[in-house]
Amino acid sequence: MRPDGRPIDQLRPIQVTRNFTKTAPGSVLWQQGSTMLLCTASVSRDLPPWMKDDRPGGWVTCDYVMLPGSTPQRKPWPKTGHTDGRGTEIQRIIGRSLRAAVDLSKIGPHTIALDCQVLQADGGTRTAAICGAWVALADALAALPKDLPGAMTEPPAGGAIPARRDPKYYDPAGALVEQIAAVSVGIIEGEVRLDLDYYDDSRAEVDLNLAMTGNGRFVEIQGSSEQGAGFDQSRLMEMITLGTAGCRQLLEVQRNAR
Repeated sequence: MRPDGRPIDQLRPIQVTRNFTKTAPGSVLWQQGSTMLLCTASVSRDLPPWMKDDRPGGWVTCDYVMLPGSTPQRKPWPKTGHTDGRGTEIQRIIGRSLRAAVDLSKIGPHTIALDCQVLQADGGTRTAAICGAWVALADALAALPKDLPGAMTEPPAGGAIPARRDPKYYDPAGALVEQIAAVSVGIIEGEVRLDLDYYDDSRAEVDLNLAMTGNGRFVEIQGSSEQGAGFDQSRLMEMITLGTAGCRQLLEVQRNAR
């Protein structure tokens, strides 16, 4: 039994609040046990410079930061930039996982920026961020304009309509192609446990995070032996099996979010 009384295969209590703020088209407060994040999805017409007009669609990116008051001992702001090395790694994982949910060619010349702010940290912040940011992303996609901004219906003289401005590629209603949820799993005191809080995470012999689609396909598996002893294939499969069951529950939570 864990200190919070949960069985080893049980998620922490989850509460999801959509439209938590009014300024971003996607805004979700995701609470998982004592871990709490604000995930927003904002839309702009600014695109990465490497995306040229001959390519239809846009981009999804992510930023992640732990606020100074999110931990018992104040976490200082990074001295340079808006996040630290750990945060940079995590935001890449979140962005990569959630781009798997979207057909980018259908969203038009838009960048959807996902901003995940950890308000209170008690383990599992990166996986909670993926779960909350997916809900915010879905809401932002639903808010995209019906008609393609800057659309061209006639080709310029002596040329073709640039793919980015061709309305035949624009289909925001069909852009969300996958649901994505994520959860942490670990081995603590020889037990495989689901959804690690800080108590579990700080004692874990093995820590694994996985992100999975609604169709059961993995888009991210990240695991490490924290105490150097390693783990064998059978324990890995135990963790993946338990994590898969946890993700299926989280997918249901997302679908029922209000």
